[in-house]
Amino acid sequence: MVNDTKRSRKLRASRRRRSWFIEYALLLIGALCIAVSFNMLQNPNEIAAGGVTGISIIVREVLGIEPAFTQWALNIPLFVLGLWLLGGQFGLRTAIGSALLPMLVLLTRELPPLTDNLLLASIYGGILVGIGLGLVFRGRGSTGGLDLAAQLVHRYTGLSLGLAVAILDGLVILAAGIVLSPEKAMYALIGLFVTSRTINIVQVGLSYSKVAFIISKHAEDIRSAVLHELDRGVTMLEAKGGYTGEIRTVLMIVVGQTQVNNLKELVKAIDPGAFVILSDTNEVLGEGFKFHGIP
Repeated sequence: MVNDTKRSRKLRASRRRRSWFIEYALLLIGALCIAVSFNMLQNPNEIAAGGVTGISIIVREVLGIEPAFTQWALNIPLFVLGLWLLGGQFGLRTAIGSALLPMLVLLTRELPPLTDNLLLASIYGGILVGIGLGLVFRGRGSTGGLDLAAQLVHRYTGLSLGLAVAILDGLVILAAGIVLSPEKAMYALIGLFVTSRTINIVQVGLSYSKVAFIISKHAEDIRSAVLHELDRGVTMLEAKGGYTGEIRTVLMIVVGQTQVNNLKELVKAIDPGAFVILSDTNEVLGEGFKFHGIP
């Protein structure tokens, strides 16, 4: 028993070390992706797609200050202010991210631009930033910046966090339209949109599944067919009709994209009058789908 307990403790400690290593590796790789995108695509083409990096491009245009210094000058005070007003919820990863990203921007500033085409720079810059941020978020980290400012706005104004982020990024892009050019501000909007979509892909992946809710008088027959013909699990939910007050069984089934038509044909063959709701689901964890991985 004692030996089992010791082995269990060692295993948990090993998992914690592995998790710690992966999370900080993702933070480093993600920040490096953002820095490379900034120096090879966004900064040379003046694509100020929101955030502290966008502000640093505008400041460089107006005052000629190295972008990394502007990013440090904004990130570190924002972190300290957030720590003071909101407490210690930011943690070590946010502190590291707030200092790490400007350092990597400074170290990679000599990288040559990849293109002078504004559309390509906004699209591919947005993709690379989205990959970087997605990796940082998967590592449960943060690069600080306007995300911290948005949390302060959310806390003291009551605005939703998403709206606060959108307003702050919008103000940066508006400033870019005034200082740089309206055309570059429009390209910055494209970059911001691409970044948001890429973050979502990195977070949940490209594989979409479908979740089906089926209401039928032949629920037991459908359940058996799904289990044995589709080899998928079924969850049986008890529901009460809002009009009739009748207790019915609702089947909840998750299938991959390739099995959607098979499921519909199977239900139709058993009960053509069944009520079926099909919805997209971005991520399914568990047996038969994705394993619970770290991170």
